[in-house]
Amino acid sequence: MKLLRHGPKGDEKPGLLDPEGRIRDLSGHIADLTSAHLGKETLARLKALDWRTLPAVATAGAPARLAPIVADTGKLICVGLNYSDHAAESGMAVPSEPVLFMKATSAIVGANDAVVLPRDSAKSDWEVELGVVIGTRARYVEESEALDYVAGYCVVNDLSEREYQLERGGQWDKGKGCDTFGPVGPWLVTADEVPDPQNLDLWLEVNGKRYQQGSTRTMVFTVAQLVSYISRFMTLHPGDIISTGTPPGVGLGQKPDPVYLKPGDVMRLGISGLGEQQQTVHAWNEELIDA
Repeated sequence: MKLLRHGPKGDEKPGLLDPEGRIRDLSGHIADLTSAHLGKETLARLKALDWRTLPAVATAGAPARLAPIVADTGKLICVGLNYSDHAAESGMAVPSEPVLFMKATSAIVGANDAVVLPRDSAKSDWEVELGVVIGTRARYVEESEALDYVAGYCVVNDLSEREYQLERGGQWDKGKGCDTFGPVGPWLVTADEVPDPQNLDLWLEVNGKRYQQGSTRTMVFTVAQLVSYISRFMTLHPGDIISTGTPPGVGLGQKPDPVYLKPGDVMRLGISGLGEQQQTVHAWNEELIDA
């Protein structure tokens, strides 16, 4: 299934994407798509529904807003330098263990929502990443069983303000957790539709120019390794999202000079089978963030 949330902020409803590409409303079966609905029993119940009986979402000619895929994500855990060629373009060594950092959940927005640059930002950057959505509480899980704890997968744009991240006194969180710097979606694609998360193509364009093109085949640490590893440092709860790192082609790594986002830029990005995102970049605007 491709599960989603649709509607304006504060009035989101659960839905799914039917085989014909239309949004079907699920609010007659669940009140919202929350962490409580990501377990195997609930997903099996939703999968058993006849999608033809679900109301089609009326859009009045305009696409429905696609909201963040889970209403109550508790943690957004990111993995740094998980593609060796990205580590090289960043001038950093390939890590011997996964590099972990947290991205504030207040950064999470819908797949096509506005991206708003923080005040005085000069080095904001893009990163297409595979997101892993946890469905079952995971604590000290074995790598061989780790994928059993995954509800599904999604596209993540792990936006980063590089000055804040690298030049402002340590700890990456400052450059990673800015408002709107965590678009997720458009859908949560359930794990049964992704038989091999290590065989997915990723790409990202800015203003129509392809900057990133990669594959999860080249990850340093696999999804199973990451779920197992992270579960040894913190309990993973349903609704938590792991963003698994980015392939080369970020703005920081462009030669001869870095390229950074500016107001008016348009990012398009996607992962095979998981859908596409598109965001327009805006200068600091508090109303856009709260809209």
